[in-house]
Amino acid sequence: MEPKEFYIKTLEELNTQLQKLKQKKSAFAWFRLGAIIAIIAAFYFLWSLGIVYVIVAAVLLLFVFIQLIKADLKNHSRIEHTNRLITINKNELKFLAGDYLDFDPGIEHIPKEHEYANDLDIFGRASLFQYLNRTTSEPGSEKLAEYLKSPAAVSVIAERQQAVKELARKIPWIQDLRAYGLKNKITFSTKNRLENWMKEPVVFSVFKPWKWLRYFLPAIILTVVAFYIFDEVGNTIFYLSLLVFAVIAYQVNKYVAPIHEQLSKAADELSTLSESISLIEKEKFESPLLQRLQSVFIEQNKKASEDILKVKKILDKLDIRYNIVLSAPLNLLLLWNLQQVLDLEKWKETEQKNFNGWFETLANFEALNSFGILNFNKPEWIFPTIKAEYFSIEGKEIGHPLIPAEKRVNNFIDIPDNAELMLVTGSNMAGKSTYLRSIGINIALAMAGAPVCAKSFSVSHVQLISSMRITDNLEESTSTFYAELKKLKTIIDKVNAGEKVFILLDEILRGTNSLDRHTGSKALIKQLIKKKAAAIIATHDLELAILKEDFSKNILNYHFDVQVSNDELYFDYRLKPGVCNSLNASILMKKIGIEL
Repeated sequence: MEPKEFYIKTLEELNTQLQKLKQKKSAFAWFRLGAIIAIIAAFYFLWSLGIVYVIVAAVLLLFVFIQLIKADLKNHSRIEHTNRLITINKNELKFLAGDYLDFDPGIEHIPKEHEYANDLDIFGRASLFQYLNRTTSEPGSEKLAEYLKSPAAVSVIAERQQAVKELARKIPWIQDLRAYGLKNKITFSTKNRLENWMKEPVVFSVFKPWKWLRYFLPAIILTVVAFYIFDEVGNTIFYLSLLVFAVIAYQVNKYVAPIHEQLSKAADELSTLSESISLIEKEKFESPLLQRLQSVFIEQNKKASEDILKVKKILDKLDIRYNIVLSAPLNLLLLWNLQQVLDLEKWKETEQKNFNGWFETLANFEALNSFGILNFNKPEWIFPTIKAEYFSIEGKEIGHPLIPAEKRVNNFIDIPDNAELMLVTGSNMAGKSTYLRSIGINIALAMAGAPVCAKSFSVSHVQLISSMRITDNLEESTSTFYAELKKLKTIIDKVNAGEKVFILLDEILRGTNSLDRHTGSKALIKQLIKKKAAAIIATHDLELAILKEDFSKNILNYHFDVQVSNDELYFDYRLKPGVCNSLNASILMKKIGIEL
């Protein structure tokens, strides 16, 4: 089924399901009203038969009423979940139409300095990250950013590709996982709060007698209360016992309060974490990577989702602290807060080693799911071949993913050997920079394990590095020229160190005069050839192409040109062999009024 057809059909089914759920909600409201009326009627009609009949009827009807409330709450949860699924499918339809700006752009991931992220628009508004991102948690968002920032190992890329192909066949499951995640976004704040609590030493469990005192002390006070009711003990013993237990409860609460305050804000996100992990635990996976990730949540018939739910329930019980009507008697008679904090500390000791793995694994699932949705939405894209040996790259019909298909002009690349350097000349606005970004962004996708926008694509495993969009930095008093020199130094250092890099350079040394720029560019090209560094260099400097005469086996000349008709420019944005022989700067200058 085509993606658009799938989303439209899913929306129709979800809207039908939503209407049924809303009808249920209305029915539950009437049933609850009927239960209340029945309880009142039971008192009216059964009172004459005796109090026992009234109590039995009231208890039964109250039980029915409580079950109706539970069913209504469950139905309300399904309504909210369905609404989130509807939003998810609407957003995917907008994505297919070219509008992906509703997704998180990952502005927080924009690095101050990076090998290629800023040049290739990896993060930020209208970026590759925003185009791909289907994560719902902060750890998931960061994991996807990590995938895009650095190349994975060849074996990892292969595993990810296999996992992504499988996930692309599980879109309804992915949407369910996203819908759970959107309910309460899992944040680093919650993760850090739990981590800090995990690191803190236990307060009560170190005193071993609490294991039996937690049961023995409530037994004592309950016995005293029972004896008092049956006049077996006097007021003095009764009130003295209550005072002693009130002091114990107060002292316990002094330790419990800060722990509860620290963890209570995490309760909703823990619920989301549990639901999300439960969905992963129940799914059947075939690819080794997904099976390995799933195994983190399942150990010897012990499920992480259930363990997380345990701590969520403990925190819910501790919330009774905020209800003085219930808190006072429960703490006096059962040492309620003590019971919960002992259970919390026991949970901490048991799950401390597993805690970080839960967040990390869910983050990996979310990042891979983003690639899976991309694979489903763009079935015409292909999974590239990644070669271990350095260096070669070959591809056909390569396009920039962020340019709509109807406007995109696809091109090719063919650098069969690392001794060859590709030099791209061309006029202004002819497409050189877009071409470099198209190659770069698809390599970033390839190194992350995602499909690429191409008909065929084969590339060696490399660290991508670029110098394309250089700006000055007023804060650091850095000029554009110096900023570019810093970037070029990084490139040269990597090349001299023998690192397997693929370099993208757009207009080298643009911040200096034409003579120095030509001299420096020429020297850099010779150095890259000497070191057998793989690179594409785009330039207006046609004289650099003459280097082909001296390095016939090392330079591949390509160009983008422009056609001129009646002082109008026409671009086809097609890469062609050879050197550009048509320039457009003079025509553009005339158009703005410069008299040449």
